[in-house]
Amino acid sequence: MTTDPAELGEALFRVLQTGDADLAVEVVHPDNHNREASVAPAACSLPGPRGTLASGAWMRSAFSDLRFPVSAVVRDGDQVWLRLRMQGTHTASFVRFREGRLDQAIPPTGRDIDFEQVHMLDVKDGKVVRHEALRDDLTMLGQLGIFPPSPSVGLRMLAWKVTGRAGRAAEAVSAKAAEAAAALDRT
Repeated sequence: MTTDPAELGEALFRVLQTGDADLAVEVVHPDNHNREASVAPAACSLPGPRGTLASGAWMRSAFSDLRFPVSAVVRDGDQVWLRLRMQGTHTASFVRFREGRLDQAIPPTGRDIDFEQVHMLDVKDGKVVRHEALRDDLTMLGQLGIFPPSPSVGLRMLAWKVTGRAGRAAEAVSAKAAEAAAALDRT
């Protein structure tokens, strides 16, 4: 694997897209911390490749055909900025967390997402050591029909919460994220 920071940045998103544990070890520094993990399952907060693998599993669990086409890369020393799009189809519940607990579960809509993000990465010892993002989450929520809220979507989300489906979805995605993080134990 190259140590070029721009190529490392693009490889990081291949890890999120594919769950490739070997690639994660090659491109993610053991001290990597993802500042964006606060809305994700607990395993996504793990340092290093484990947290990255968990984050990818969390996103892939909700969005099939997940992809991150990169449109621009800017490098400044050991810092890389990537402008990209997050694309996929919302085929399973998308669960967001707050302080490690279920915050919101969006039932599958079957809708496509395609929205812009900018990611800032720091590189140390030839690997990604820090990740931070600016995302257009309002556009994604609009594409899912969540914002502005429609009565039918609001009722569906409420029904999921009342029936316990939201809690079960949170448990399932947390288990998938933890399993992905543990993939390194099996290699």
